[in-house]
Amino acid sequence: MRRRLLALGLILSTAISAGQVRDHVDPSMVIRAPGSGSDSEAGIGALMPWADKLWAVGYVAHIRGSGLGLYEVNSNMEWTKRPESVTGTYANRYIHWKSKQAFIGPYAIRDTGEVRTIKPLVGHRLTATAAHLTDSTKVYFLSMEGLMFEVDAESLETTQLFDLTKELDWTKGAYLHFKGMHTAQGRVVVANNTFEEPDYIDNRGGGRLAEWDGKGKWNILERTAFIEVSGNQRSAANDYYGSPMYAVGWDRSSVILRVLYKQKWHRYRLPFGSQSWNHTWNTEWMRIRFAQTERHLMDAFGLFYDLPNLFYGDQFFGVMPISRHLRVTPDFTHFNGYFVMASDQTDHTVGQPQSGLWWGSIDDLWSFGKPQGWGAVWKNDTVAAGAVSDAYLMTGFDKKSVTLLCGKGEKGAVDIEVDVLGNGDFRRLTTLRTGRDGLANYSFPEGFSAHWIRAKSLSSSTSLTVSFAYL
Repeated sequence: MRRRLLALGLILSTAISAGQVRDHVDPSMVIRAPGSGSDSEAGIGALMPWADKLWAVGYVAHIRGSGLGLYEVNSNMEWTKRPESVTGTYANRYIHWKSKQAFIGPYAIRDTGEVRTIKPLVGHRLTATAAHLTDSTKVYFLSMEGLMFEVDAESLETTQLFDLTKELDWTKGAYLHFKGMHTAQGRVVVANNTFEEPDYIDNRGGGRLAEWDGKGKWNILERTAFIEVSGNQRSAANDYYGSPMYAVGWDRSSVILRVLYKQKWHRYRLPFGSQSWNHTWNTEWMRIRFAQTERHLMDAFGLFYDLPNLFYGDQFFGVMPISRHLRVTPDFTHFNGYFVMASDQTDHTVGQPQSGLWWGSIDDLWSFGKPQGWGAVWKNDTVAAGAVSDAYLMTGFDKKSVTLLCGKGEKGAVDIEVDVLGNGDFRRLTTLRTGRDGLANYSFPEGFSAHWIRAKSLSSSTSLTVSFAYL
């Protein structure tokens, strides 16, 4: 028996050292700061299949730590840390097809696998890279501190273009935490995800979603937290679909999804799958990516979504929750036939910071937690009679209810309207009216669903809440 166990142990050891994935994990593919090399975290900020390899870049918080860097996985599933590695805070990735290079962290990787380092960017916390508006030989880089750079793809010459805190009417006392950036439809859009207690209690407006056309001043689209901006990186294919751009953020009420299509911004709301993400620091790093050919996957506040890259009849529809989870997933992609997810798993509050990769099939996501969520279209807001809320996602959830709350001494009434087909045709389903207690509730019939739902206020209120729960 002992010999058999020893033989089995040898087989398992050999399999793992050779790059064998078991139960979605290969223990050899882990990043960790050596010893006490990081007093914060050690996450995998970005993944990119390129030059016959999967590239991964590690990050620590505030560029404090040592021992992390740039990693590669080859076609034999062998994990290697690159000699060009530098420890930093990096979570950006972009393919620049004109120069045939992948940009990930401060590295430029040619299609031959040659790695070059953009030295002026090493000391910055890099969160996004995007196409240049006017010069296809250059790209934009964004730092967490709101510095926007222009980099020549060949020479790697770097020029700072903006300190965005000086361009975006910065809120005094708000924490700097710029995250996403994307270029499409003649503009570059950036996101800052500042959200702290003053934003929740007083609607301080510390976050930002803003756009720039390369000519005039920056235009502020939202004064609340946004975490990701994304779309198709290939302009020819993107133009065929109408160049949609997506931005996901939130306020104290619920998740906000902004969609730009044919130069027009649309606004929708989605439920929270968890409140654990509702802080500036806790949102790393929700993503919208092409996870499969012509298939967008969105990870937002504890819920994975199928996000169709389509607009028909000027209507955005087909968004569908896949599953609920608590996993911090900084990036995801495909490599060697696997769907691969990055992570930020153990930080200094538990012990030695470290993170690994998850390997599986994209359809494994359906086996994660049942889609559940909650959120509001108005939350203790001043609302005028006749006001109509944003459309809020309804499809794909079970056991749905809506609650109306009014301030003390007020009586409220709202029509609940549904868009069954996702074509913008909203119809009244029911009317909620509060009694003396300022409360009314409605549970939707079992099996009932529509794509979008919204509220229309029938009376004025200084503190109105319309909240949805999907269980």
